[in-house]
Amino acid sequence: MSEFTQEEIERWMTEALEEAKKAEKIGEVPIGAVIVKDGEVIGRGYNQRESSQNATTHAEMIAIQEANKKLENWRLEDCHLFVTLEPCVMCSGAIVLARLKSIYYGPSDLKGGAVRTLMTVLEDERLNHQCEIHAGVMEEECRSLLTSFFKQLREEKKKDKQKE
Repeated sequence: MSEFTQEEIERWMTEALEEAKKAEKIGEVPIGAVIVKDGEVIGRGYNQRESSQNATTHAEMIAIQEANKKLENWRLEDCHLFVTLEPCVMCSGAIVLARLKSIYYGPSDLKGGAVRTLMTVLEDERLNHQCEIHAGVMEEECRSLLTSFFKQLREEKKKDKQKE
């Protein structure tokens, strides 16, 4: 059961989508994240893996780091993550280590999702922390952004091949 109203959930996920659009503008896979505590965004992030040439600069990782700095604490126990795609194993591990209270994400990631699709990191009772999970939040809006990005990427690659 969520402690947020549907309106609040959509507001925070819309902010995560705005972060994802920042990634898209610089040619990154459009994934965005925000971390909320007491009704305030305390961390934001969007994918920057290509522009930074750093495999760890996923939206969730950047948002967690920003929230840690803002709170001056590595623990994010009363915080909630909103992200536009199911997190990977690295980000899921960071969510557990940061002890986030809950996660809200858009579509499942069939190739890399570690929340419920390929693994269940956030619910694994062998770990010292579990996280409340809310999947499928604004799923179509999040999926649409990703789908259009990859469609455009494929079209650009096709044009490049035709030039050769």
